[in-house]
Amino acid sequence: MLEKFLPTVIACSPEADIYVADNASDDSSVAFVRQAFPQVRLILLDRNYGFAGGYNMALKEVSSEYYILLNSDVEVTEGWIAPMLAFMDNEPGVAACQPKLLDYKDKEYFEYAGASGGFIDRYGYPYCRGRLFGTVERDNGQYDTPVPVFWATGAAMMIRSKEFWGVGAFDGRFFAHMEEVDLCWRLAARGGSIYCLPSSRVYHVGGATLDKSNPRKTYLNFRNNLLLLYKNLPARELRHVMRVRRFLDYVAAVKFLLSGSAGDFKAVLKARRDYKRMRKEYGDARRENLASTVKYDIVGKSKFSLLWQYYACGKRHFNKLKQ
Repeated sequence: MLEKFLPTVIACSPEADIYVADNASDDSSVAFVRQAFPQVRLILLDRNYGFAGGYNMALKEVSSEYYILLNSDVEVTEGWIAPMLAFMDNEPGVAACQPKLLDYKDKEYFEYAGASGGFIDRYGYPYCRGRLFGTVERDNGQYDTPVPVFWATGAAMMIRSKEFWGVGAFDGRFFAHMEEVDLCWRLAARGGSIYCLPSSRVYHVGGATLDKSNPRKTYLNFRNNLLLLYKNLPARELRHVMRVRRFLDYVAAVKFLLSGSAGDFKAVLKARRDYKRMRKEYGDARRENLASTVKYDIVGKSKFSLLWQYYACGKRHFNKLKQ
């Protein structure tokens, strides 16, 4: 990934100081970067803190008004930073933004991890302009307008450093997956805005570090999704949403089992167990989030069930959803 994509980051990012944060890798990544890219600054961590904790540790070493968080499996394009930088400079109320994410393997299609901006439904299911569940749309320019969204993808996110630390950074206990949704929820609840700026464009491989069929990814997605709901939902919604989610999660587990994915079946059950255990640790975080909330009606937090619209109503494209 570094050999393939770091040269384009260097060539296309004259505005930026470039860092590679190494989560205690045991291959030759550090030696390779030192030899091939001496102009890139290395931040060496003592162990694998995951995506969330790794960024938290690494960004303590970076002094800048803005951070751009960028996965190692992203190909950037010429001029990709300029639209985001200009927008953030001119819109002080915007806390974070993302470019349009397209699929590196098929560049005419959006990429699953962020597409053209992230949203969330009533029961905590994330979706994007250009991607609903497993249905990924072709990019025909239909989502090229800049819009406020609920979450910006962690694969390529620009964020004000003051806002990042002001809301407590990523939740390191998540390790990986859903941490950017949780971060953006906290930013928005405190009055900040999140945007997608499709005039900036990057290409994402996706699943390069953990394949999406891996039960470990299933576990983290289910567990962390429940944790972010518990941390951030107002009391008037929490009980109903978590009751429905319990039912839907067990339906998903049975579906995995019937389709022959025993590992994913076990992952969902473990996620439910660990969420119940970890919930006690999140009481303070929940109280702090709710006490700091100034806005409950957040752009991009839908009132409908995405499952119902997608499976029962057959709405497979973002622009067909009843917003």
